Formats: sequence, C-alpha cells, structure tokens
Amino acid sequence: MRFLKPAGVFVVCKAEHTCMTCRGVKKQDSKTVTSCYLGNFDAEKRAEVMALIR
Repeated sequence: MRFLKPAGVFVVCKAEHTCMTCRGVKKQDSKTVTSCYLGNFDAEKRAEVMALIR
C-alpha cells in the first residue's frame, strides 16, 4: 500500500494446519482461510471478490 498506492488490496491465504492433521483433532484435509482487505472496498466489491475466490 505504501509504495504502489493502490485504491485497495485484497489478500486471501488458505493454509493447512499440521497440528490439526497430525495430532490433537486428527482431522485430515483441515484448512483455514484468512482474508484481509485494505482500501476502498464497498460491500458490493467485497462480495464480488469473495465470490470469485470461492
């Protein structure tokens, strides 16, 4: 944001936690999705981006 100065940025990270698959819960294919957005995103644009990544 600081160098490129975009109107907005949306980041989505999908990860598998090995602590969930190897020990404890032992649930295979356990994934966590984290998203963050900064800048000019109204509710309509956020919904559009989320629909595209699903």
